[in-house]
Amino acid sequence: MSPLRLVLAFVWIAVACGGERRAPASATTQTPQAPSTTPAADVSHGEAAIGSADTAPVDPQAPPRTTATLRRIRIEIRHAKVTIATGASYDAWTFDGHVPGPMLRATVGDTIDFTLVNRAPMPHSMDFHAAEIAPSRAYVNVMPGDSLHYRYVARVAGAFLYHCGTAPVAMHIANGMYGALIVDPKRSRPPAREFVLVQSEFYTQKAGGPDSTALALDWQKLLGQAPDYVTFNGRAAQYATAPIVVPPRAPLRLYVVNAGPNRVSAFHVVGAIFSHVYLDSSVTPSLSGVQTVDVPVGGGAVFEVRLAEPGEYPFVSHAFADATKGAVGVLRAKE
Repeated sequence: MSPLRLVLAFVWIAVACGGERRAPASATTQTPQAPSTTPAADVSHGEAAIGSADTAPVDPQAPPRTTATLRRIRIEIRHAKVTIATGASYDAWTFDGHVPGPMLRATVGDTIDFTLVNRAPMPHSMDFHAAEIAPSRAYVNVMPGDSLHYRYVARVAGAFLYHCGTAPVAMHIANGMYGALIVDPKRSRPPAREFVLVQSEFYTQKAGGPDSTALALDWQKLLGQAPDYVTFNGRAAQYATAPIVVPPRAPLRLYVVNAGPNRVSAFHVVGAIFSHVYLDSSVTPSLSGVQTVDVPVGGGAVFEVRLAEPGEYPFVSHAFADATKGAVGVLRAKE
């Protein structure tokens, strides 16, 4: 056989062997399936579906500023079951029956007249990060059925955390005992739509009992800093299913407080740049024209931003493992 015919023969054999092969009659043809982590078509930056809420979200609007210079605050401690995610309830320790506790507001120079009542079956306390006061006098344990009263003057402006300070503090915070106190400067900041976002974490295990959805604290997960849920205002992704509606191009002011107990909040609004950021007690902007700012555990910051056009703008902790666990919401800009 000539060399040319030999080459053509090999080519014919290769084509014949590489042609269509039919599976045996017993084989089943399967269509490859998309991985279960594939996001839905309508998503909040790939982390949570945008839609209608099955339960009413925690109201994120900041309480209005008042002119009263004596602020009487009374909080009751109660153990209560709260919703922390769709279909998940938690045996929480609470201020006034909610997680986070009530959103509070005062102005520099105001006197805070505070009463704490313990309706729970164990000792608890209160630590105000906005106060300059001796902890040995004010942040003491309150026994079940007892109460505590003290006063202090709010001298520094900012977005502040308050929380239970009873040991182990991480357990009391992780179980829901925290909230936000806004202290305004004497000269009001420019008008804006204002919202409060308290980031926190839940470390869970089955609580036991007849309620299959009930969860309780897993101490080892907490020590390992491995939360099951990271939330804004105590419920995972609640402002994705119920976006916060705001006008486009209008000034917005977000008071972000990080209760922890472990995770830093890398706060970011997708599609926007913060015009000003006030860190902790800053009265003048600490930062201008920034994209993402860390809010440390136990810290707070005030973010000012405008949304350039109508649409949906996710806000997240840009530590995306935490965003995937619920630290995500949506600002819906509508005319």
